[in-house]
Amino acid sequence: MRAEKNRTGFTLVEVILASVILCGAILALGAVGTRSLSATRLNRQYEVAAALANKQLTYIDYVGVQDFIETGQMEGVFEKFEPGYHWQVVTKYEGTDNLYEVNITVSWVERNRVYSVCVDTRLNGTGMFINTEQE
Repeated sequence: MRAEKNRTGFTLVEVILASVILCGAILALGAVGTRSLSATRLNRQYEVAAALANKQLTYIDYVGVQDFIETGQMEGVFEKFEPGYHWQVVTKYEGTDNLYEVNITVSWVERNRVYSVCVDTRLNGTGMFINTEQE
């Protein structure tokens, strides 16, 4: 009669196997969460770089491409932003109606890898800035 006794509950092997499966699932979710946070941070850096490129292009359009070229500063660093965004401008005269092709590249280094955002546009050579100084 003792051999026919009803057994209830889980065996030790079943409990260990269930624990291993549960730990694997938790580790997989942790890895997905970590990658998601890294991708979010990188996306934020791309958005900041695009906004800084837009800011620099707005400045160039305001002062005019010709005056911007005369200043001679075709590259620089945005110091107020981390992780240290570097910008570089390349201009090319199109040969028609004061039209310039303007290329700006904003780059930064994250974990020993260089990332960049490039923007190409065409701008009028004269700006909106009016110099009110009298000679």
